[in-house]
Parts: sequence; C-alpha cells; structure tokens
Amino acid sequence: MTKEFAIAITMAGAAIGPGLAIGLIASAAMNSIGRNPEAAGKIQGNMILGLAFAEAIAIYALVVSLVLKFV
Repeated sequence: MTKEFAIAITMAGAAIGPGLAIGLIASAAMNSIGRNPEAAGKIQGNMILGLAFAEAIAIYALVVSLVLKFV
C-alpha cells in the first residue's frame, strides 16, 4: 500500500510540475516573440532548450517511480 502511494505521488508531481513549467516557458517565449519578432530565432532556440530541461525532470521522476515499483 505504501509503495503504491509513493509511486502515485511521484508520478503526480512528475505530471504537474513539468506541465506547469512547460506552459510558463512557452507563454514567456510567445510574449517575447510578440514584443520583438526579430529575435524569434534566438528565443525559439532557448525555449526548446528550456522545454527539454523541464521534460527531463518528468523523465527522472518516471525512472524513480519505475525503480520504486520493481525494486
């Protein structure tokens, strides 16, 4: 029971945290592109890098929850 609860909490945090981060990153990037369209290329590159880092957190949490489940 406790093990399954820990897995559920880990995956819930892994879904909520990076989901909010990705939304905030994309929102800030679109706002910046709207204010300065000439810098869209640089902003887009940095946005993709930030999205990758935010998504990596979710992947780490998935690995932790799989370790909890099978170990």
